[in-house]
Amino acid sequence: MPGENLTRDEARERAALLSVDGYKVSLDLRSAVGEHTGEGPRTFRSLTTVRFRCADPGASSFADLIAPGVTAVSLNGRDLDPGQVFDGSRILLEDLAAENELVVDAECAYSRTGEGMHRFVDPEDGEVYLYTQYEPADSRRVFANFEQPDLKAPYRFEVRAPEGWTVWSNGSGELADGVWRFAETKPISTYITCVVAGPYHYVTDSYEREFEDGTRLEIPLGAMCRKGLAPHFDADDVFLVTRQGLDFFHDHFDYPYPFGKYDQAFVPEYNLGAMENPGMVTFREEFIFRGKVTQASYEGRANVILHEMAHMWFGDLVTMEWWDDLWLKESFADFMGAFSLVGATRFTDGWITFANRRKAWAYRADQLPSTHPITADIRDLQDAKLNFDGITYAKGASVLKQLVAYVGQDAFLEGARRYFKRHAYGNTTLGDLLAVLEETSGRDMGAWARSWLQTAGVNSLTPQVLLNADGRIDELTVLQDAAESHPELRPHRVAVGLYRRTDSGTLERYAQAGTDVEGPRTVVAELAGAPAPELVLVNDDDLTYCKTRFDDTSLAALRENLGSLTDPLARALCWSALWNMTRDALLPAREFIELVLRFAGRESDIGVLQMLHAWAQSAAVHYTAPEHREQAGRRLAEGASAELRAAGAGSEQQLAWARFFARTAEAPADFELLTSLLDGTVTLPGLTVDQELRWAFLEPLTAHGAADEKRLDEELARDDTASGKRHHVRCLATRPSAAVKAQCWAQVVESDALSNALVEATIAGFAQPSQRELLAPYAERYFAAIERVWTERSIQIGMDVVQDLFPSFLDSRATLDATDAWLASHEDAAPALRRLVLESRDDLARALRGQECDEAAAGR
Repeated sequence: MPGENLTRDEARERAALLSVDGYKVSLDLRSAVGEHTGEGPRTFRSLTTVRFRCADPGASSFADLIAPGVTAVSLNGRDLDPGQVFDGSRILLEDLAAENELVVDAECAYSRTGEGMHRFVDPEDGEVYLYTQYEPADSRRVFANFEQPDLKAPYRFEVRAPEGWTVWSNGSGELADGVWRFAETKPISTYITCVVAGPYHYVTDSYEREFEDGTRLEIPLGAMCRKGLAPHFDADDVFLVTRQGLDFFHDHFDYPYPFGKYDQAFVPEYNLGAMENPGMVTFREEFIFRGKVTQASYEGRANVILHEMAHMWFGDLVTMEWWDDLWLKESFADFMGAFSLVGATRFTDGWITFANRRKAWAYRADQLPSTHPITADIRDLQDAKLNFDGITYAKGASVLKQLVAYVGQDAFLEGARRYFKRHAYGNTTLGDLLAVLEETSGRDMGAWARSWLQTAGVNSLTPQVLLNADGRIDELTVLQDAAESHPELRPHRVAVGLYRRTDSGTLERYAQAGTDVEGPRTVVAELAGAPAPELVLVNDDDLTYCKTRFDDTSLAALRENLGSLTDPLARALCWSALWNMTRDALLPAREFIELVLRFAGRESDIGVLQMLHAWAQSAAVHYTAPEHREQAGRRLAEGASAELRAAGAGSEQQLAWARFFARTAEAPADFELLTSLLDGTVTLPGLTVDQELRWAFLEPLTAHGAADEKRLDEELARDDTASGKRHHVRCLATRPSAAVKAQCWAQVVESDALSNALVEATIAGFAQPSQRELLAPYAERYFAAIERVWTERSIQIGMDVVQDLFPSFLDSRATLDATDAWLASHEDAAPALRRLVLESRDDLARALRGQECDEAAAGR
């Protein structure tokens, strides 16, 4: 629609002209239930009153609204013709007064894409559940507003809902005379307002704290989910982490939680991990575990709970002015999530997960052609949507971890405290943060910001060791380099660790030195004279953001003794470095796979083990030379089967290896074991094949033709739930049939009948690495369809289709050429669409280079 993609320039112009005093939003959601008999989408009434001021009386501006229809518009008591002022996404406002009141009566559409007011019907019991999701700019699908983060205002919501429902919003609410009325919020941005409504299962608790000045704070706590998930809902653990987080942030931020209550809703068909709506945080319901999971899953949920809680200060209390400075909330929340996880909860190894999982996301993003500085150039809302990426989150958090090492934790936290107090309920830019950090640290933050926040790319650090005649270190040097496309060499605060084997055979650190790496070559003088190391780890303790490389001696030591490295963080850093080498075509994929098969069984950190499984499978599918793929796949399946049988009964490792075995199964004997485990004719001591594990076993059986639609229907009858429906749809899409693939393509690309969750499930089943021949016809169809899909569908569905249906499994030079041909002939396509295609092209080109490396190793 014209004007739907708000630009930064338009937002700046509007912010200079307008300031908003308040909103009153009335929603009638009674239409969410019952039969929908009318033509077009199911809609609800949205009545909005906005009070705002204009700095230039007589000027013109616009309000935002995406809705099927507008019934009435009035400005300062003057009725406007909706047909004249509303174009489908904007309401023209002319001849503004110094003080204004806009009233918009609209029919807004319920969503099936997870954007705006999402409506979900539970197949288990027919109940309807609603929730809103807005970031970056979808509140305009629910009520008329000024949709940009720097036009903050207080909100009053009132909602009419079906009888028997409960409604929640950012403030506390009460039901009177059939209307839910909610307390006025503090001044907040449009994208973090929220409504949740339906027959949710709701559990309550409370948090209390007394401060040093004698004042007390009491926060009502709530947690909710669909009724069908209530038997699995471990709300006590959610509340435990919530209270621990509130204690931690109150201890460190010296600013009481400012938004009254703290509800947390686990909602269906959610596109994100979670959203930091103040007082009403929303999460994807997959964080409620229907079956046995490893501690890594509980740690991941706790991290997200704390990440969203950190946003109450970084993002909600103080908000970026425009999406250029998205990092001001997301990088901080990502860092604070790990920082508080380790400091406040039982998950004291959270920095290992951060080093192994979050930074892997950042390293990939920072080597794509779309890489950008942490402070990005966000021209419009489509740019903003795509910048919720590994750079804004994980690289930014890594850089903040480096900053803490650079200025000291006390100075960093004092800077945060001043930042909150100085800018509460306001909007900020990079300069505002740097100002307080300069005050508290006494350092010039400008040079640091230019190197770390305003340039893109990742540096590599490599050790170089020269020994003297006595076999001791004569000189240890850290060499720094960068990609030609992003040549910036940054200052790095690192710890360089030296490791060697002990008499018992373990590989342990015997010396470490902290140093500041500057420029291409830095001598670590403190380590001169130390005994010769077998392993040098240049980013020991993971203080900086870089790709770690090894000298030949260190690499040889890891090939033989990686499993003997006793420090779990050092081991995780070595695995991460080896994976980066594989992706960079410096280590053959099959060598990485053999390292995993040799040493992963000894990995004590379950999160690292599960990451190794994902990397090993990616190495086999994408980076192994085509003629050796079958052999690599067999090695993984055989190794997974052996480790499954060797793992301790009932252990997390046993469960992780069972899931990995299912993902790698490809031979008749594999399918026979999976079928027997499903049927119960074979059991493994301690392994409970619960419902989630049953679906995990059924997917490879279906993909290889060892289970049919009838078998899947029988499983759905056993698990006739919303989760079961998603699994069923995904497994149906895996069937090795040309007709099935054609049906899936039509459902996702040619139709918008499926909800966002079922689109995701269908795509996941459609794209199977074992079905390359079946997928071959869809490369041409993909390039013919994506521009139309991007134009016609919502941005979320467009992203799902463009990213996840890219023909990555057709990893040949021909697919690369077809991608280049599309890019060359579509230079005027939407920049966000081109970005997604360029990223997929880069992944494909990287995979081809990895295959060449793997093939070259086979010939040696």
